[in-house]
Amino acid sequence: MMKKMLAVLLTLSLLLSSAGFAFADDGQYKVGIILLIENGAFLDMKTGIIEGLAELGYAEGSNLTIDYQCAQGDATNLQTICQNMDDGTYDIVFTIATPPTQAFVGQESETPNVFCSVAAPVAAGVMSALDTPDMNATGTSNAIPSGDIIQMGLQITPDVKTFGLVYATSEVNAVNAMNTAKAFLDANGYAYVEKTVANSGEVQTATQAVLDQGADVLFVANDSVVQAAVDILAELCLEAGVPTYCCSATTVQSGCLATLAMSDIFIGKETAKIAAQVLSGTPVSEIPCEVVPANIVSINSDTLAALGLEVPDSLASLGDIQYLTSK
Repeated sequence: MMKKMLAVLLTLSLLLSSAGFAFADDGQYKVGIILLIENGAFLDMKTGIIEGLAELGYAEGSNLTIDYQCAQGDATNLQTICQNMDDGTYDIVFTIATPPTQAFVGQESETPNVFCSVAAPVAAGVMSALDTPDMNATGTSNAIPSGDIIQMGLQITPDVKTFGLVYATSEVNAVNAMNTAKAFLDANGYAYVEKTVANSGEVQTATQAVLDQGADVLFVANDSVVQAAVDILAELCLEAGVPTYCCSATTVQSGCLATLAMSDIFIGKETAKIAAQVLSGTPVSEIPCEVVPANIVSINSDTLAALGLEVPDSLASLGDIQYLTSK
């Protein structure tokens, strides 16, 4: 009888393993972390995930193994990394930002995906509704408050008339943020000129084009393509005396003037809390996506001084204010 029971259990274990389920019956967990490209924001999110897991009792070197891989901006490499992590040995695969999340979820993996900082998960096609995950994926969303960011900027530079918009159409999060921005500008009577880019090498030309078309302020989307060359964009704008508003504190450190966003380490830690629920046995389908609010005003003090601007007291009503310097 005992032999039969053991045989049944062994058969069940093999069937589940072949279906892609990972087990940590020895108290050890294995997680993957995938990035398309490394920048300050994404690395801070990665740090937040790791620190958050440790705070919740899942510490690397103790009961946790972390496999971190970055595609270095290459879509083919990204797909290969996602395929390699879909081998049934991982308890969770974390994906930071939209492209890695789309790539991993698109495989219809049996391994749970916990994503970090996906601005528009439903539009990105990784879940049908924020409160009912249905593709074995859930996580955190940093829905970009484009209108709030622009309103913040108008408190610093109230006399602007024409906005310049630079973004990559290849990233749905950037398109979504810019559509929201354009809707706000249209509703409030502001003119805008826009240029889209296919790769980071086009950012300089696109920036110069919107400046030549009369943009007296720039709004930069939250995409990794522009971020890879945002220091060039910021330098061109500074030379022209044009302020730049953006979507992350990291982009502020790259030279843009200001943003209203959340802490990248904080959103990483919030993502770790969701992962801990999965590791403790809660089905992904029962864990809604968490929208992390923007509550920190980040200002580049070097850019502020170079443009001869001052921060109005009214900005404090939007959240904590932090002053950063250019890296």
